[in-house]
This record gives sequence, C-alpha cells and structure tokens, in this order.
Amino acid sequence: MAKRTSRTSKLIKTKKVQAKLEEAFICPFCNHDKSVSCTLDKKLKIGEAQCYVCQESYATTIHCLTEPIDIYSEWVDECEKVDKSEELRDDDHRHSKKRRAILVEDYSIRSRHSQEAYS
Repeated sequence: MAKRTSRTSKLIKTKKVQAKLEEAFICPFCNHDKSVSCTLDKKLKIGEAQCYVCQESYATTIHCLTEPIDIYSEWVDECEKVDKSEELRDDDHRHSKKRRAILVEDYSIRSRHSQEAYS
C-alpha cells in the first residue's frame, strides 16, 4: 500500500510569487515613459523623485514603510492640486473681468441718462 501525503505539505511548498512594484515612472511634466526614478534616503528620511529628461524633481519626507510608488503618487497628487488651484484662480479672474465690463457698461448707460436729464 502507498503512503498518503498530507495536505499541509503541499500548501507549504507552493509559494505565490509577489509581483514587483515598478521603480521607473512616467513624468507628469514631459510624459516620457520610465524617465522618473525615485531615491529613498532612510537615514535622512527624505524621498526624491526626479525626471532625467526634463530635470523636474519632487522631495518629501518618508518613513520606514515608504516605497518609490508612494513618492511618485504624492508628486502626481501635488501636481493635480496645483492645476486645480490655477483653474480656480483663472475662473475668478474671468468672472471679475466680466463684472468690471458690466459695471462699466452700466455706468456709461447711467451717465447718458443723467446727461439727457440735465439737458
């Protein structure tokens, strides 16, 4: 008779291979593929992402669990925040110019009526 093998020995032997995280990313400014590399200085607790094509860079504080993808994602988030704030600022200027134009038109209409009243 043959000896039966236990199920636990089969489960222990088959290990799943984890996929490695990327270390080179797309630059948010020049859109070159795999041009951004991230460096982690764990002694100084600083992480830096830098594009070797356009020389743009971003630095942030890190901790012991930080990975290069974390630094890159923070950089992209900061870029999006700046874009949104500039869009809001542009919208405010557009509305204020329209308001000024309306006020000038109202003033010119009022001044015509007042000149006609005095004539």
